[in-house]
Amino acid sequence: MEIVTAELCHVDDVARLFNLYREFYECASDVVLAKKFIGDRIKNNESTIFLAVDRGVGCGFIQLYPSFCSVDAVKIYILYDLYVDADCRRAGLAEKLMRHTTEWAKEQGAARLDLLTAKDNTAAQSLYEKLGYKVTLEDFYAYSLNLS
Repeated sequence: MEIVTAELCHVDDVARLFNLYREFYECASDVVLAKKFIGDRIKNNESTIFLAVDRGVGCGFIQLYPSFCSVDAVKIYILYDLYVDADCRRAGLAEKLMRHTTEWAKEQGAARLDLLTAKDNTAAQSLYEKLGYKVTLEDFYAYSLNLS
């Protein structure tokens, strides 16, 4: 098992996993959309994607977006996507991806990694808490404005 930083040559592998990730969140399957979205992020250097590869096949990925916290005046990363293919689960791959990401973010000078997860995604919550993540949004509401 190897964890690599995704480049354009990895778009097909990441897009396949990204499409499955979106299906997990009840989006319609759309591999063309997934390939364009992932390809654009890599081409435009807008995110960092780590891909777990086993015997030449992508097994899982994690995607981060750079950001800042104005209140603390620090650089942070938003851990937006984490997905492990069903055939690769129960082998500690998500934890390996998370630990790899944590070390990388520290090397980049980030002060914090932030993420959101569904309230019913107890498997992910268990992993995050095992790795030291704390619930921080109990006093805030999350809002979104659809611009389309």
